[in-house]
Amino acid sequence: MMLPDDGLQRPKIGVDSHTIADFDQLYTRVKAGGTITRIDYSFSIPKWQFLCYLADQHGVVLHGTGDPHIQVFEPRQSIDLSEFGAQTAVYAAGDGLWAMFFAILDRDHYPMATSNACIRLVDDTGQISEPWYVFSISHTALRQQPWRIGTVYLLPGETFINQPSLTFGSYEVRVPKLASLVPVKPFAQLEVTPEDFPFLRDIRGLDDARLQEYGQAMQAGAPWPE
Repeated sequence: MMLPDDGLQRPKIGVDSHTIADFDQLYTRVKAGGTITRIDYSFSIPKWQFLCYLADQHGVVLHGTGDPHIQVFEPRQSIDLSEFGAQTAVYAAGDGLWAMFFAILDRDHYPMATSNACIRLVDDTGQISEPWYVFSISHTALRQQPWRIGTVYLLPGETFINQPSLTFGSYEVRVPKLASLVPVKPFAQLEVTPEDFPFLRDIRGLDDARLQEYGQAMQAGAPWPE
C-alpha cells in the first residue's frame, strides 16, 4: 500500500524531557492500576501527541470507539479484502492519530463508507519515515459533520500481532494495524473530542460508488481521484 502523493504526514512530536517524564510516570501509574483507569488529562500538550508517544515508545495498542463502557474487547469476525484483516480478532492501531479518527467518527448515527490508511515507509538504508495518513468518508456523511466525543482505549500489546509489512518498489511499507485472536482487557481510556483531532478539516469526502478507485490510488501511490 502506498499513499497518494498528497497524503497527510504526522507532525513531529515536540515534547521536552520534562513532558516525556510526565508521560512515562502517567503510563506507569495507569498500567499498574489493576482496573481500567479513566485518564484525567491535564497536560498542555495535545492528546494526540500523548497517544502517539505511548504507541511509539511503549508499544501501547490503541482502539478508538464511541463506547466509553467497554470492559473487555472480544474477537469479532471482520470483513476485509486482506487475509490479515478478515480474521476473527480484536483489531487495534499502533498509532494514536489513526485510533483517534475512529473514536471521533460517529458511524452509529451517520451511514458512511470510509477509506483510510496509516503507513510508515522504510527505505533501503533502513530509515523510517514519520507516519503518513489518508482519512476519508462518504461525501453525504461529511456534509453533516458526523463527529462525536469518543474514547481511545489503551491495551496491552502482548497478544497482538502486527499486519505483515508490504513491499512497494524499494520501500518496505509498515502498517500499524494489529490483531489479537484472544480477548483483551484495556488498562486505561482517554476521552477525545473532534477538536483534539488535528486533521479534522483534512478529512476528505468520497463517492461510495468509487471506493475501488480510491483503494487502487492508495495501492499505487497515485493522486487522489477527484
